[in-house]
Amino acid sequence: MATATPQPSVSFPPERTDRIQIPALLAERGFSLRAVRDDDLPWLRDLYASTRAEEMAPVPWPDLVKRTFLDEQFGLQHRHYLSHFADTDFLAIEHIEHGTVGRYYLQRSTPEHLLVDISLFPALRGSGIGGALIRQSQLDAAALGRGMHLHVHAANAGARRLYERLGFVAGALEGTHQSMRWAP
Repeated sequence: MATATPQPSVSFPPERTDRIQIPALLAERGFSLRAVRDDDLPWLRDLYASTRAEEMAPVPWPDLVKRTFLDEQFGLQHRHYLSHFADTDFLAIEHIEHGTVGRYYLQRSTPEHLLVDISLFPALRGSGIGGALIRQSQLDAAALGRGMHLHVHAANAGARRLYERLGFVAGALEGTHQSMRWAP
């Protein structure tokens, strides 16, 4: 449930005319991609909070304080993404029956594409959606002679395993995040 936190003042860029398409495997399962809009911010806040739920569980704060903290953290992340990765595909992952189920932020640039963020609501984590999107992005990057890179929270073992299965190799540990690279 979203709180009445003020919306971040930075807006999403207009949809790219060459945005990526949903992989056929996911389209057959009822999934689609669309550009994220400013009116998506409430569910994006909820999604962000869901990605931090395990980390926040042992924190002895009242739920409202936790949520306020997470909303503020989301706002900082949102502004950072938009100011540093303005040419990114900011996409919502939707399902025909379940509505919006996640986000996929991919910057397609040279010399490597950057997976800025991929997040799914808990019910769909581990269902193959993320892997299919990343595999398609790897194919698209390889067709252009490019690799991909990303940063993953070092404590997120599940995500690291996914990236390793997809051929990403761990690089330097940068604070709390591990850099990872994939080459075609």
